[in-house]
Amino acid sequence: MHDAVSVSYVDNARDGRGWAFRERYGPDPVNGFALLRQAYEKTEPGFDGHISVPTLWDRSTGTVLSNDYRTIGIDFATKFRDVAEPVVETYPEPLRAEIEELTAWLVPGVGEDETRSRYAALDERLASRRYLVGSGITEADIRLWVTLVRYGEGLTDWPNLWAYARDLYTVPAFRDTTDFTTFGDTGAGDLDWGASAPRPEGSLA
Repeated sequence: MHDAVSVSYVDNARDGRGWAFRERYGPDPVNGFALLRQAYEKTEPGFDGHISVPTLWDRSTGTVLSNDYRTIGIDFATKFRDVAEPVVETYPEPLRAEIEELTAWLVPGVGEDETRSRYAALDERLASRRYLVGSGITEADIRLWVTLVRYGEGLTDWPNLWAYARDLYTVPAFRDTTDFTTFGDTGAGDLDWGASAPRPEGSLA
């Protein structure tokens, strides 16, 4: 899908103008925008709504297609299948209900105690399975990854969950798009993500 969907990065530091393309990652290579807001304003002149990431931009129409982080992954898995090679079933129809039920439960709660309770339950779940749902990586794993890599040093408190996170990190799609320096002082980048991660049987695809 790399030939059809490129990736641009905004800087993690924001000012009153919002998300911006700065020297750290280079300029917007598609339109030359300095600010992400320009993409929204090009789509809808005078736009005064919420500017958020990720943002899916259509180079053909010159418009924003989506900024809903909950559905962009599903769009890639379903609407972009004809441009994917190979096709990876991250949202298989038989597992969709279970994926949505699990990820709804995973929505971060209020406070550290609730987060730790969820992680303890995940640690138990991952003791006997390589991935959250089914035998391969699904949208559930993708959504959880975004949370886990931000959690920091405390992730090592749950051995199965920590091994699962390291296992995902071996996949280029996860590893190559993760910049630990953008997560603040969580200690996540100081962890040994390359350590061996023994896991139950499962497949990468």
